[in-house]
Amino acid sequence: MRISVCMATHNGERFIRAQIESILPQLRKEDELIIIDDASSDRTLEIIEQEYSDPRMTIVAQRDNQGVISTFEHALERATRDIVFLADQDDVWRPHKVARMIEVFAADPQISLVLSDCSIINASGDLMASSRFVHTQFRASAVRNIIRNQYLGCSMAFRREILDWCLPFPKDIPMHDMWIGIINQLVGRTEFIAEPLMSYRRHDKNASPHQKRASILQIIRWRWSLIKNLAVVGMHSF
Repeated sequence: MRISVCMATHNGERFIRAQIESILPQLRKEDELIIIDDASSDRTLEIIEQEYSDPRMTIVAQRDNQGVISTFEHALERATRDIVFLADQDDVWRPHKVARMIEVFAADPQISLVLSDCSIINASGDLMASSRFVHTQFRASAVRNIIRNQYLGCSMAFRREILDWCLPFPKDIPMHDMWIGIINQLVGRTEFIAEPLMSYRRHDKNASPHQKRASILQIIRWRWSLIKNLAVVGMHSF
């Protein structure tokens, strides 16, 4: 199985080296790492372009800031391999992450998305929690994940065919990973690996709204947009 790793970057100069260097050793020559930089104003793009000369890497620089959802959409549109991994700019993959997740896909052709546990580290790389799911068991339920999302993009991989149902992203979804995970509940099958395969970094500049408090009204709007857009996909999946 060939692999596409899709990464969105924006002002990530502090952590980008550690992430790229945890990914590249796990990729074979036929795999690809697609990086879309969302108009960084720091040295992120310079670091990527000048320090990593790798034919497996495709680097695209967006002149205007378009946001994390749109940037990941542009990366996913360029993915050409069999299995797609999502990668944030500031995490660190364990050395066996790719092999372990590919093993699950290979064992069962019906599995279309694999999600793993992850440890949580701070900006300095210190361990904050050994497991994201230690207190909350993952359940592959569309309804449950609409209410309380458990899909974390950086710990997900999926068969490229799932993108036929996910793209283009609706303009009003809360987050791309939540959308992909719940869509997969409608048209595919999810497998959870109860083993941390990466270190998820939490810091004050995280792009994901998963770590930001939203108003009750905003949460209601997000859930309504999910249900509305999922209904459209559901009508076409049966």
